[in-house]
Amino acid sequence: MTDGQRTSRRSQAWFGAQGRSGMVYRSWMRNQGFGHEVFDGRPVIGIATSASELAPCNAHLTRVAEAVKRGVWQAGGLPLQFPTMATGETLMRPTAMLYRNLMAMEVEELIRANPLDGVVLLSGCDKTTPAMLMGAASVDLPAVMVTGGPMLNGKYRGQDVGSGTHVWKFEEDLKTGRMTEEECFFAEGCMARSNGHCMTMGTASTMACMAEALGMQLPGSAAWPAVDSRRMETAQAAGQRIVRMVEEELRPSQILTREAFENAIRVNAAIGGSTNAIIHLTAIAGRVGVELSLRDFDDLARAVPTLVNLMPSGTYLMEDFCYAGGLPAVMAELLRGKLLHGERITVTGRTIAENTESAERVNSDVITGLDAPFQPAGTGTAVLRGNLCPDGAVIKQSAASPHLLTHRGPARVFDSPEAYHEVADDPELDIDENTVIVIRNAGPKGYPGMPEVSNVPLPAKLLKAGVKDMVRVCDGRMSGTGYGTVVLHVAPEAAVGGPLALVRDGDPIVLDVPNRTLRLDVDDTELTRRREIWRAPAERHTSGYAWLYTQNVEQAHQGADFGFLRGSRGHEVPRDSH
Repeated sequence: MTDGQRTSRRSQAWFGAQGRSGMVYRSWMRNQGFGHEVFDGRPVIGIATSASELAPCNAHLTRVAEAVKRGVWQAGGLPLQFPTMATGETLMRPTAMLYRNLMAMEVEELIRANPLDGVVLLSGCDKTTPAMLMGAASVDLPAVMVTGGPMLNGKYRGQDVGSGTHVWKFEEDLKTGRMTEEECFFAEGCMARSNGHCMTMGTASTMACMAEALGMQLPGSAAWPAVDSRRMETAQAAGQRIVRMVEEELRPSQILTREAFENAIRVNAAIGGSTNAIIHLTAIAGRVGVELSLRDFDDLARAVPTLVNLMPSGTYLMEDFCYAGGLPAVMAELLRGKLLHGERITVTGRTIAENTESAERVNSDVITGLDAPFQPAGTGTAVLRGNLCPDGAVIKQSAASPHLLTHRGPARVFDSPEAYHEVADDPELDIDENTVIVIRNAGPKGYPGMPEVSNVPLPAKLLKAGVKDMVRVCDGRMSGTGYGTVVLHVAPEAAVGGPLALVRDGDPIVLDVPNRTLRLDVDDTELTRRREIWRAPAERHTSGYAWLYTQNVEQAHQGADFGFLRGSRGHEVPRDSH
């Protein structure tokens, strides 16, 4: 490291300052026991941690941060840990998605406002990963992601159980009398038996894989279980690597290119990933000026078969995926099929192709090959268009019932998820298996925050009659751990006057996934009449963050980010107030 490099470090605007300013910055830092020699111009590395006991998926990240610190010290940097908010879907109301953008703002401003040359991002639950990537991308200092890893496989009565996925299954068993309250209570502890995020291919696992597929996480690190010692090895390696990235001036803008997002979209199709990845990837892309449309997700994914046999679409869990070869094995297979841009640079300083050249599939039941995929190409997430969703909607085909992918049925409309739940157990509810359940006002602005409520449980009377699935249509989201024939992210949402707001009980809805359409079979003249008498819901929030959110959030097909946060604002050193 040359003297020129040391003096040009961003952090030296603080720690290398002369006179009173430099004295203030250095002296206060020394109350933590740092010697004067650590302010010699070495890279200062921020460790942004979303550790919180209010976000169970992230609660162990304090220990992960210690491993990152070891790596930073080893590589000659100065590690400084700082907390961020944690957006845990498990506890937060009304939904963690309401706070993803707030967390992204916080991460961005904390990085920019402090004497940092690079940052390691520690995330876990599904919204924390995209929020941190969004914030870091907007600052564009060298950054590497370290996700906290999945929980160990759940175990209940000799079978593997998946977090989230088995919640829905146990709920159905409870309603139909196949499981008692006592058995369900016991199963809770069997489902989540270690630190970590959901071990199904839900949104947390999906977004960890997306961070790796984009090139922002070290190869193989998305899948190591949270309690596996190699999770800590990965964190230590990330600490070492971020110091080198600062020296190389390798920034997110060099990694997060259009080709990187195309890679991530195809990887998401191959792993049977969450539909929520569409919203998060679109939002991240917006921060680096990469245009992604819903059409991109459909066009790029059509040629990609599902290679990973994981819940909720399959049998296995993330621990099995890890030991079968993890994401590098999937990406290597896609590269063999010429389905990825192998030349894209990653946080390692090497390309995707170089990172995966020694990867292999150890268990072909868990990770299949292109020659005999778990599910054929074209069966991943589909993007729908039609007069009910002019700006698009999505459906996860691999989690749906094949016989319902082409369906026509009468609508039964509910103006909120709560309105449906109030009557779902009523034995007299006027719904049959052909009905299309419509849940509206659950979008970004309408709820607000676009909660994971779209896959509402079937009416109790139909579950007891043996009905396993029904078509559901909603402007909200669905947990990546969920399953069913559920049309999601209908845009524009009902609350802003989207066509979903005009649907009435009994209206025929036509779903045709093979032809990518979702249509309300009602005469245009009648729809025009309904629109003329439609009135927007009254504003529920007139102050505070919820007001800021509802006034600025974009629609689902745009990533549900705030319009004023699109693009990068850079890392210019703020003015000195001392």
